[in-house]
Amino acid sequence: MNNNDKKLKLIVLKSALELGEKVDKHLTHLYDSDNSFMVPIKETWFNDGHGKVELLDSIRDEDVYIFTDIGNYSISYNMHGFINHTSPNDLASQLKDAIGACKCHANRLSIIMPLLYAGRQHRRIGREALTCATYLHELDIDSRINRLITCDAHDEGVQQALFQTEFDNIFATNAILEQFINNTDLEILKNIIFVAPDFGATGRMNFYLNSFNSDYIKKDAGSFYKRRDYNKIIDGKNPIIEHSYSGSSNIKGATAIIIDDMIASGSSLFDVIDELKTRGVEHIYAITTFALFTNGIDKFNRYYSQGKFDGIYTTNLSYINETYKKQKWLNIVDCSQYLAKIIYNLHNGQSISELLRDKSYPSKILAKKFDQI
Repeated sequence: MNNNDKKLKLIVLKSALELGEKVDKHLTHLYDSDNSFMVPIKETWFNDGHGKVELLDSIRDEDVYIFTDIGNYSISYNMHGFINHTSPNDLASQLKDAIGACKCHANRLSIIMPLLYAGRQHRRIGREALTCATYLHELDIDSRINRLITCDAHDEGVQQALFQTEFDNIFATNAILEQFINNTDLEILKNIIFVAPDFGATGRMNFYLNSFNSDYIKKDAGSFYKRRDYNKIIDGKNPIIEHSYSGSSNIKGATAIIIDDMIASGSSLFDVIDELKTRGVEHIYAITTFALFTNGIDKFNRYYSQGKFDGIYTTNLSYINETYKKQKWLNIVDCSQYLAKIIYNLHNGQSISELLRDKSYPSKILAKKFDQI
């Protein structure tokens, strides 16, 4: 059966409801339709902690996309008289239940999981599980899904756990850079250094660096090396002892753009900001796909009020607390139209290569901005 002959359906779990509804609106526009593509569902959390997903309409022989956000901790449920908030483990298990409700009915089944479950547990160090690979392998073997779409995977190598399932690792680079360029004064853009907070982020940093080609700007790159104390564990991880900088030494007066896949507590980011300020960097921005803010935002507010950084750019691909969204320094880039175009192309059997990595787009935005002078 050709993709064009199948009807498109979205199953949007509550964890990804805000993003899913926006994608649905873009799809109705692309198809010039007044009808939503979302399938009505019922999510139940029982008092013993188990959950259930029930489809309230048929998806037989349809092309189905399930949306989930395993980073959404805002959903609460009662368990044994206590109020629990959903964890990634809860939502990863719920996704399997939603897949089970579709299995043997959908013609094609794709998962939209922008924040990859256990993405940072991508390798084994000592006596521990390969959690991310194990979960992906279970989806691949047991669930019989056709495609998994994630965003900016911490380590793209985890796709090797999939043998039957297509793996698309998409990037919000162009959407983020477009908003950053349009929001930023020309003088700030003329002298830029892209910074990786650790060696693991150098690939992302180089991707941004290569996407930022323009005759109007001077650009450079640098990276930091984290030295950790492996004799201690604080908040579940080994504390950083030192951040060593490697790169151009002449960065005084430059605008630094720190690139990473996610901000958790922000401890690494604060260390990098402090080090860059000691080297005379004038403006500092951070660009991250996921802003998790696991320790809250008090320190971010303090650093911003002290003029230590100018702003953070992130996406709406994972949950952000409503209070956090209101901060002047936080710029949230809407990626729903991008996702809708990817789904539209896939459903209609069209290539998504240009949507995934068009490195020329940021340069076009820069040229347009400078040509307006």
